Amino acid sequence: MAAPEGFKLRLDPEDEYTHTPEAANNYNESMYFNVFDPDQKVGGWFRIGNRPNEGYAEMSNCIYLPDGQVAFIFKRANIANNDAMDAGGMRFDVIEPFKHLRVSFDGEALLMANPHDMATPKAAFKTNPKVPVKMSIDFKGLSPMHGGETVNLDGSPLELDAEKSFGRAHYEQHMTATGFIAVGDQRWDIKGFGVRDKSWGPRFWQAIYWYRWLPMSFNNEFGLQTTITGTPEGEIKGGGMVFEDGVYTDIIESNITANYDENGYQTDLVVNCRTENKEYEITGKVLSLIPLRNRRSSPDGEEFMTRITEGMTEYRCNGHVGYGLSEFLDQVVDGKPVGM
Repeated sequence: MAAPEGFKLRLDPEDEYTHTPEAANNYNESMYFNVFDPDQKVGGWFRIGNRPNEGYAEMSNCIYLPDGQVAFIFKRANIANNDAMDAGGMRFDVIEPFKHLRVSFDGEALLMANPHDMATPKAAFKTNPKVPVKMSIDFKGLSPMHGGETVNLDGSPLELDAEKSFGRAHYEQHMTATGFIAVGDQRWDIKGFGVRDKSWGPRFWQAIYWYRWLPMSFNNEFGLQTTITGTPEGEIKGGGMVFEDGVYTDIIESNITANYDENGYQTDLVVNCRTENKEYEITGKVLSLIPLRNRRSSPDGEEFMTRITEGMTEYRCNGHVGYGLSEFLDQVVDGKPVGM
């Protein structure tokens, strides 16, 4: 990932830890991990987004079980500062920056036979049972780091419009993952692959009109992540990176074709992307999907709604079979997701 002309990219080991919050009320510091065990077909994604100036952290724990059930919990957990990634029963520990991190959780989650129930959260929590969930997973880096903070050439931070920002900095990494996940009376010893990211800076979920974020992990030597975004004016951009031969190569063009069910949830997709020297075609089949949402009111009372569909997806590329997510984010306008 290269910085735009006239700027540079900065990333230090200290960025693995929390930063001093900016003054913007919507300052967010987020860490995210996903893992999928290719043999047991179990996995999940885990996120803490500290919003210290608002006094809470967004905590999400989503586990896809092999039988199609999903265990899910979201909390807006009270926090007093931005000193740690530790909220709502979940904790992220940096064992060695850029090399080894640990995710742990001890709490409860909603167990849904039909994860589409989460389209109406209030009803989902009334009609599905809560079960104890415990896990501890060690993530170790396979790849170099990709991304960082774009800064001025003298190292000073950029001026951002907090109302239109999705973050000041962002980086990602392909990883191996080992540990355990226990849901109710079931337990899996996990050995798989995943992608993690970190970001910080002002964030509103409504800052991007729509995107398709597709993190994929195939094996120790091959992974891919591509993001395709769209604007209200119809402009579409695709980027990301390919992990191959021990290095990251930037994706310079990417596009997606997806099919949807009667609810507008993705069922399968085809992605074509290219680096400077190679082209890739990836097919994806969604194995299990949970729909989520974010709602916000502006100071003048305008209502915003964002839909985020999180699909555990089986990917195929160049003879490899891998797993990851298809995360489709859309603003909802007049009751319809705009990216469809």
